[in-house]
Amino acid sequence: MRISEASGASGVSARSLRYYEDEGLIVPGRSSNGFRDYCRSTIDRVLAVRSLLESGLPVRLIREALPSPTGEADGRTDVAHAEFLHEVQAHRDRLAARAAILSNQQAALDAYLREARRTGRRSPA
Repeated sequence: MRISEASGASGVSARSLRYYEDEGLIVPGRSSNGFRDYCRSTIDRVLAVRSLLESGLPVRLIREALPSPTGEADGRTDVAHAEFLHEVQAHRDRLAARAAILSNQQAALDAYLREARRTGRRSPA
């Protein structure tokens, strides 16, 4: 399928599909006229990439997480895999810390609003 069809099938813009290709996350085929040709497995990979991006992983880690889009062995060693998992865990820990900060801020605002409603205070003008 062409890029416009792949965009519709995946819910990802054509611009994002080209970006994924530029970043080495996907490798669509090419038709004889040079147009990109997306197969079902490439669309499935696009959906996986999008899901990982939505989880907050940076493109660099996604590139490492997924098998090579060309099907070639990536030569990853157990040490490299352990380092990758460590980076993902560190990223997850940073997200958890940010979530905790936001949760504390939300709790403080909730407490302020409860107190303001209880005492009938108006917000500053």
